[in-house]
Amino acid sequence: MKILVTGATGFIGQVLVPFLVQQPDVEVSVLVREVYSHVDLRPFPPPLQAIRQQLHTVYADLRNFRLTSRAIAEARPTHVIHLAAAGVTDPFLGLDTALRHNLNGTLNLIRACFEKCQSTQRLIVARTPGERTSMNVYAASKAAAWNFCQMYGRTHQWPIHGAMIFQAYGSDQNPRNLIPAAITAAKAGQDFPMTSGTQQRDWLYIDDLVAGLWAMLEANLAPADTVELGSGVATSVTKVVRQIYKIVGGAGRPLIGALPNRPGEQSVQIADAQQTEQQINWQATTPLIAGLTKIIQTSPQKPITDH
Repeated sequence: MKILVTGATGFIGQVLVPFLVQQPDVEVSVLVREVYSHVDLRPFPPPLQAIRQQLHTVYADLRNFRLTSRAIAEARPTHVIHLAAAGVTDPFLGLDTALRHNLNGTLNLIRACFEKCQSTQRLIVARTPGERTSMNVYAASKAAAWNFCQMYGRTHQWPIHGAMIFQAYGSDQNPRNLIPAAITAAKAGQDFPMTSGTQQRDWLYIDDLVAGLWAMLEANLAPADTVELGSGVATSVTKVVRQIYKIVGGAGRPLIGALPNRPGEQSVQIADAQQTEQQINWQATTPLIAGLTKIIQTSPQKPITDH
């Protein structure tokens, strides 16, 4: 199995790629932007830098079809996991940016994998549950990309599969995300301004997510199938933040309702865990409290200034 990962330097990729490297009979390639090439002095993120000699690195900007095709031809993957996207932590990003990265970038990757490269046996495309309502630019651009994935899967029978990833969390996540931001505030003994927190979310620990993606690689899926990667349990944002403060046990408190809710935000997002188990024989195993405790124990304590 020769696996290529896009978005390898992101939150999920930094955990997924080291996991893949440890699997027997697996060769791992990562497709990264030119900013990580030899002409750039910045190193890979630490989890990838530690295993860089075990990775085959190809360089391309997915917005450019020629460069993308060249990279795929060089890597010759049998399986591709497409994590790269713009707007994950900024869902109201500019329209042009979202379309170029999330729609055009995905289309270029699909065509490079199946029109130009004959080795690709499976392409897994990361999806977001926000696509169901598409109430922000990020989700709408992802939904548009998936529409094309479905079209190619159904009309060409190309083995393209969706991994709908619910509320993933874990160590080394972007500090702008809810859980790391709340942990930082709690450890600093500061109050945490937040929305009403009534939103119900399906929280998925990063190790479980990686195991789910691995299970998708080995499952028997039809073209254009989507697998919902979540725990099947919904917990409100308020309860999560309160639990963080309880585990930390310091000063400060959540300031519930201090910030407005995002417009059009879906009130409940929860995976169909039963269907997922039937599809790929996988289920999440890390309870939310256990996952939060693990992150809190390993995250550094540092003051914050932007909450």
